[in-house]
Amino acid sequence: MAGRIEDYALIGDMQTAALVCRDGTVDWLCLPRFDSHAIFAGLLGTEEHGFWRLGPAHAADAEPPRAARRGYRGDSLVLESEWDTPRGTVRVTDFMPPRDGAPQLIRIVEGVTGRVPMRSALRMRFSYGRVVPWVHKHEGRTVAVAGPDSVWFDTEIDTYGKALTTYADFTVAPGDRIAFTISWEPSHKQPPPLPEPEQSLEATEDFWREWVEHCTYHGPYREAVVRSLITLKALTYAPTGGIVAAPTTSLPEDIGGVRNWDYRYTWLRDAAITLSSLLRTGYREEARAWREWLLRAVAGDPENLQIMYGIAGERELGEAELDWLPGYEGSAPVRVGNGAAHQLQLDVYGEVTEALHLAHMTGLARNDYASLLQLKLISYLEGHWQDPDEGIWEVRGPRRHFVHSKVMAWVAVDRTIKLIESGDADGPLERWRELRDDIHRDVCEKGYDEERNTFTQSYGSKELDASLLLIPQMGFLPPDDKRVIGTIEAIQRELSTPDGFILRYPTEGQDAGVDGLPGDEGAFLACSFWMADDLAMIGRVDEARRLFEKLLALRNDLGLLAEEWDPRLKRQVGNFPQAFSHVPLIDTALRLTASGAYGG
Repeated sequence: MAGRIEDYALIGDMQTAALVCRDGTVDWLCLPRFDSHAIFAGLLGTEEHGFWRLGPAHAADAEPPRAARRGYRGDSLVLESEWDTPRGTVRVTDFMPPRDGAPQLIRIVEGVTGRVPMRSALRMRFSYGRVVPWVHKHEGRTVAVAGPDSVWFDTEIDTYGKALTTYADFTVAPGDRIAFTISWEPSHKQPPPLPEPEQSLEATEDFWREWVEHCTYHGPYREAVVRSLITLKALTYAPTGGIVAAPTTSLPEDIGGVRNWDYRYTWLRDAAITLSSLLRTGYREEARAWREWLLRAVAGDPENLQIMYGIAGERELGEAELDWLPGYEGSAPVRVGNGAAHQLQLDVYGEVTEALHLAHMTGLARNDYASLLQLKLISYLEGHWQDPDEGIWEVRGPRRHFVHSKVMAWVAVDRTIKLIESGDADGPLERWRELRDDIHRDVCEKGYDEERNTFTQSYGSKELDASLLLIPQMGFLPPDDKRVIGTIEAIQRELSTPDGFILRYPTEGQDAGVDGLPGDEGAFLACSFWMADDLAMIGRVDEARRLFEKLLALRNDLGLLAEEWDPRLKRQVGNFPQAFSHVPLIDTALRLTASGAYGG
């Protein structure tokens, strides 16, 4: 069985990523891209679906020992895990070098004390665990081939095959350093170059150290902010600038349930807010690359803006179910692709426009096509902002007039007006000022429940929605407006868990709720950070700090967050690690630091 979600560490090369469990098992790796087929899919099934375990040898009928200590080496994505055994201590260093050529996963075993028997067990299964490759020797190297893919396994240790698995048994003593590497290459090409593990380790550490030096945040939450920034960078697909929402698919929001989605794509919303956090902490190059990705993805068809694209800008992300995988802890179905790609979510126009606006305000070099795109998006909104949509949470029930969607349409128009007022674009200024006023009036009249003094999820509904917490953050209303304060307090009453974390919206157990799905879900971490932000904005800064620090305590030992927190099971749930959790962590840290609301 796969480990708990919080038992995993992330390593990656900004083109794909692997999850490494505390027992030294790589249970998830897609090659060569985030959205490629997995060669290790044990995370969503069993060991039969692919894994690579490297750690102290153990009895066949015993559980693999878990590392006594682990951590990233400084501000990097180089993972170090240490085991204390009766025969001594051993360290394994795992990393993926940033690359131009073949993707590599490198594991270096180092003896610390004593003499420790070790074992590497490598079971490659292509096509998400369905295809057993042909494994053979080629000029002294081990290669696994199936269809278009080949994976090359290199080590100085003798290996042997047994039960369709490649093993290596060896012993390490103090000072020993033994490397193991897998490299992917299209099967019709020449073998990839022999790896150079020690040089690659040094280059990987140098890359991350130099990247982190650009961070402009030096406040009291720097450790959490830097780890979140590194995670966001790791979720960026370097060749194009696209940003995946998470490197995994189908980690459940409700363990044992059906709320399992593929997040290995670029949601405009997630990418836009990620861009905003990077810009606020000094990372302009990532902002420039994402803006170029956006312009390519949307090129020629801005009126049919999708909510998400492939990491190279692909539009077709057809959803399918992998029925041979039982799912994480029995959470089926396992899905690849995402059928929500063609939903109408009007809020995306606001998030994209806000990101372009922030890039402009922070001095990113002007791009005329970006300004033209912004004008085209508003021209579309002008005729469609009154349409119902599926909203920020991608509900699979009927379309509604979601309040958050209308607020973000207002944001799109407002930021475009500011662009025109700055002299960097031309547009129908007076007409769009009237449009901005019309949207604002419509929301305040139809999306506000005067009796309860709160905005509601959609026009005419009684349900609340945590996305309403963004109303003051987007400048739609000032924080001291009684309707804002009333909404914050209503969400605290009706969408808060006993621990004070925030649910997205009400769910209905086994009955289909507003999102059209059965089952419940955990507290949504982004919404909980939004609550901390809002509390700080309305002057309840001590309460905001306490909530923020409770949220920080939910991170795993490596500082990583999934999408949600299950308050019943006291564990992380959802795809992991999740950009949409780490972005508001950064934003809230910046706000609390600016307000002086921190302890110690």
